[in-house]
This record gives sequence, structure tokens and C-alpha cells, in this order.
Amino acid sequence: MSTNSNFSHLDAEGRARMVDVSHKADTARIAVAAGELETTPEVVALVRADGMPKADVLATARIAGISGAKRTSELIPLCHQLALSKVDVVFGFTETTITVEATAKTTGPTGVEMEALTAVAIAGLTLHDMVKAVDPAATMNGVRLISKEGGKRGRWSRDGVPAPLGPQLEARSAVVLVASTGGARGTREDTTGPVIAAWLTDRGFSVRGPLVFADADIATGLDDALTGGPALVISTGGTGVSPTDATPEATRVVLDRELPGVADAIRLKGTEVTPHATLSRGLTGVSGRTVVVNLPGSPGGVKDGLAVLGPILDHLLAQVAGHGLHDPDVQDAGERK
Repeated sequence: MSTNSNFSHLDAEGRARMVDVSHKADTARIAVAAGELETTPEVVALVRADGMPKADVLATARIAGISGAKRTSELIPLCHQLALSKVDVVFGFTETTITVEATAKTTGPTGVEMEALTAVAIAGLTLHDMVKAVDPAATMNGVRLISKEGGKRGRWSRDGVPAPLGPQLEARSAVVLVASTGGARGTREDTTGPVIAAWLTDRGFSVRGPLVFADADIATGLDDALTGGPALVISTGGTGVSPTDATPEATRVVLDRELPGVADAIRLKGTEVTPHATLSRGLTGVSGRTVVVNLPGSPGGVKDGLAVLGPILDHLLAQVAGHGLHDPDVQDAGERK
């Protein structure tokens, strides 16, 4: 007869119990979960264009997911009540699916995996409710935990490799962030994010994204991109002087240190092609141990920015991570032999 000793929510007699976490230390905890609503190309097109009869489909599903995460302990009986510091729900699209990804954060003695999973499930069910008039056969699939971190076990990811948090783990991780109102609505093709993602992949980075956010939501996008402490975040778009361009303002809030020389070099590179490059207000800097780089929203601007980053990126990331600082062949920024 099998035992239940490995199930934390069962006691020695096999009875359900709430786990006592009073002896555990409070630590920052993050969990990321995902799932996808499988539907028809027609529904995907309607949702991306905000064309469904029930107003704003994605906004409604996002709010539902956040609300669901906050009520997880009411829905799942053995979960603890948590003071959530963040719940974020983002959507993506393929030809026949609407993908859902949720991030939950807290500081406490127990993790937020169930909150992230609940956010995905509730957001997905809300999507189902809103599209069922067009596609009653839509199905919510693959609700799963992607990663979690915090506590004595450090970081776990779905690839099955648990590891403690640290700069080595995230040394080649990157996130691509796109500021585009039209792209977020599905009315404009993103031509810059995939270019950056491919460039990073070719250089051995594990890449998340492109994450596409409307200009007005770019602060939320940056918060999402910084989740988990990647080594690098590269954004594209929203660096100009139009009334909706807000990427530099949102970036400045999260930076601990600016790297104005890199940003100036990117602008200078662009002026070799067009004087309009001087209008870019993009920033570069460091948030924690993450390098954040703003690139313009044009293919040419992205090309110029990547040309500047190429020769310095590995050295920059090593400096920020604290590696090679005592190597005589690795000089501090601005120094020459």
C-alpha cells in the first residue's frame, strides 16, 4: 500500500491539513504560470482587434485573473491567505490560441504558485465566457507552473533544473519588451521585437518575449520584464517625443544607475543615417543586476542600437554581475590601459 508521506497537505494518518509555515522565514517569492485558450482564427482576430460584442475582452479577463489570484485561499481550501504585492496577467496570440501568463509576487513564509495558477485559470475561463458565443468549442488547456523562486529551495523552473538564485543562473537570460499601442491591439505588426529576440538567441541568450504592451502600459511591461531578475532587458519603441511616448519615463523609475554613454552612443550611431536619431530619448542603465536598454521603435533604430551593443554587451553584463572585476585585462568603465 502506498503512503502519503510525500504530500505536504496530508498528515501521518492521511487526513487533509493546512501546512504550518510559522517557522519559515519571510522571503521574496515569485511564481509564473501559463495556459492557453484554444479557439478559432476568427476569434483570435476578433479579440486582437477588440471586435467582440462584449467590450474589452482582454481587459476583462486580466481583471478577472487578478481578482481570482487575490481570492485563491477562498477557492482552494488548504491555501494560506497571502498579502500579494503584485499580480500581473499578460496575453499573447498564435493563429488559433490566446496565451495567458500570470506572475504573482509576495514577501512571506510560503510560495505563490497557486495564486499564479489561479490567475491563469480564471483569466482563461473569463476569455471562454466572452468568446463562447462565437466559438462554444473553445478549450482552456495547459494550465501549468512555469517557474517559482524564493525560500530555501531557491529557484525552480519547468525545465526540471532547480537552482539557487544568483547571477550565474541568469547570466544569459534576456527579455524583449515592445512599446506599441497598435501592436498590443493587434492592429499593427511588430517588426522590431522579433529582430531583437533573434539577435539575442544567436548570441546564446535564453529569451522571453517579445512582450508587447501599449505605450500607456509600458511601466507595467517593464515590471513584468524585470520579474525574475534577467541579465538583460531590451525595449523597443516609445522613446520619441510624441504625447504617448513614455518608455524613458517608465525606465528612469526602475533604474538604480544610468549608463548615459551607451545611450549617447546609440543615438550617435543613428545620426550616421538620419538626423532624426537625435530625437530619441532612450535610456540605458542598471536595475538591480539587470541591464536595461531602450532602443527606438524603428527597424533602423534597432539595427543601430544592436550594432552598438554587440561589442560591449558581454563585458557590460560581466561588470554588472560582479565577474572579472579584478582581472587586469578587464578595466573599469571609462578606463584604458
